[in-house]
Amino acid sequence: MHTRQVTRVGLVEYRIEQLAREAGVAVDTIRFYQGRGLLESPRRDGRVTWYGEAHVERLKRIGDLQKQGFSLAVIQRFLAGELEPSDESLIAAVVRPSSPQMLTLAELSDRSGVSEPVLHSLEQAGMLAPVEGGAEPRYPVDDLDAIAAGMKLIEAGVPLADLIELGRDHAAATETTARRAVDLFDRHVRERIQAQGGEPEAAERTLLELFNELLEASGTLVRHHFQRTLLRAAREHIEKKD
Repeated sequence: MHTRQVTRVGLVEYRIEQLAREAGVAVDTIRFYQGRGLLESPRRDGRVTWYGEAHVERLKRIGDLQKQGFSLAVIQRFLAGELEPSDESLIAAVVRPSSPQMLTLAELSDRSGVSEPVLHSLEQAGMLAPVEGGAEPRYPVDDLDAIAAGMKLIEAGVPLADLIELGRDHAAATETTARRAVDLFDRHVRERIQAQGGEPEAAERTLLELFNELLEASGTLVRHHFQRTLLRAAREHIEKKD
């Protein structure tokens, strides 16, 4: 059995198996992280590789971030210093939005009364989007309200194909607007607050509070604007001469 090595300057070093036990991860996971650039290469002494305390801390940091639901791409940005520690709660709110319940597609179909193929079509049109991916994607229970609204239009006589086409056009336009809104928040709110300095915990709380407030305000603004625009379009349609 290999033992830890203590260098002449008093630093403790580990073989990869020891590092795995110390950090509570598998050896294959360590090698995978190295391949992804998440973990620095070990010190080599001939054919022997040695890892230090910095590797232990990095592995524990990766584990903590994974527990919050962050992808490896986001974790890599944290480790590279592209994202601040005060971003953690804000990003967690984005990648794991709160919802009273998550449903599989089959459960969504059972509770809405809409067949799974139709729901697949709505998803392809951008009208539904899973919040949790993986082997079995999951959808927020709030999607039931959106499905019910769509069914009202279909029951009123709007063809499903036309509704899907309308949803696809709306989703494309909304995607562009949403990306611009995120960029504005990032440049004019997040960067400003973090540039002010102070305690990271205070900045983290402020960012999360502002994001939640602006998310609600943005929804109200978009809904109000769409309804006003829809009424104006209806009026112009009525007034249009043949």
